[in-house]
Amino acid sequence: MIKNAPENAVETVGLCKTYAAPGGNKTNEALRDFSLAIPRGSFFGLLGPNGAGKSTLINILAGLVIRTSGEARVWGYDIEADMRAARRAIGVVPQELNIDPYFSPREALDLQAGLYGVPRRERRIDEVLAAVGLSEQADIYARRLSGGMRRRLLVAKAMVHSPRVLVLDEPTAGVDVELRRQLWSHLRKMNENGVTILLTTHYLEEAQELCDKIAIIDHGRLIACDSTPTLLRHIDAKEMTVTLAEDIDAVPESLGRFNVERRNARRLVFRYPPSKVNCGEILGALRDAGLTIVDLTTRETELEDIFLHLTGRHGDKE
Repeated sequence: MIKNAPENAVETVGLCKTYAAPGGNKTNEALRDFSLAIPRGSFFGLLGPNGAGKSTLINILAGLVIRTSGEARVWGYDIEADMRAARRAIGVVPQELNIDPYFSPREALDLQAGLYGVPRRERRIDEVLAAVGLSEQADIYARRLSGGMRRRLLVAKAMVHSPRVLVLDEPTAGVDVELRRQLWSHLRKMNENGVTILLTTHYLEEAQELCDKIAIIDHGRLIACDSTPTLLRHIDAKEMTVTLAEDIDAVPESLGRFNVERRNARRLVFRYPPSKVNCGEILGALRDAGLTIVDLTTRETELEDIFLHLTGRHGDKE
């Protein structure tokens, strides 16, 4: 336990950011009365459609964009009144691959640590390189690294000053499945060691797999924020696909009380609210109708369902 650690690693209260629209007659509100609390030690997901305001929020926390009004704190430090302390407390992994091609990973981390004022004797460069799987590539030019290794280097640069809060903006965009899984493993270990992680991603499977709490932002406003299991229970829906042993020309009348779709001569799809109907009732009705089941699959509510239900849009890369 860290002494005098704040309850929330990141906190915003009534945060607003307004940009002047082209022509100067109108304004564009990127964030509107945005209040959010990210608990210390959490693995927190921030989701939203293209243009929802995610990047604006991250840039404000990182000191790259000036807020219009409201409050924002990182590890208890106001991002403007306690600017230096707030900057030391946060590490940001951007979407873009912004590395110096003529620096080795070791040199890049050494420079980054120096920029944050980390004394040489306290620099954990080898430890950080090992954490992201770049020990063998520590002394080669960054331009020789693969795309996945460059992504790991960005994570390492954000970690080198031992921030309490790590922000990852689309960290696995464009990387292969194996590397994505490796990064997931590293991030889990960091979180277990006490680092609060804020993740933005359009891979909803990623957020559902990693995050213990999720917020959804749309049009600059917070529209949902809850633990992942609670959020998944917001939509009372389940889908069950049944494959039959015999062909049927139509859905039997006795199954009419269920929301059922005949996909083909041997496949029926049932959609039902688990709070009101259980699969046993459906199976019993199938048996009473004289039908034989040879296969059965179910699909639970997924984060994508919640996302589309709340935003009404498909998530694209921001």
